[in-house]
Amino acid sequence: MRGCKKSAHGSRAIVLALSEGTVRNHLSSAIGKTSARTRAEAVRIAVENGWLLGEQG
Repeated sequence: MRGCKKSAHGSRAIVLALSEGTVRNHLSSAIGKTSARTRAEAVRIAVENGWLLGEQG
């Protein structure tokens, strides 16, 4: 696999021990449920609603 770049989905899949397709499907489903048009919009909606884990400002 020399010379191959891993996709963001692939990196998440490895960390979560899921297939890349499963990660992609779950992300698409979550984005669709927010009625967002883009991933960036979905992230904004998630942040505004406190749905993301991490540091709180």
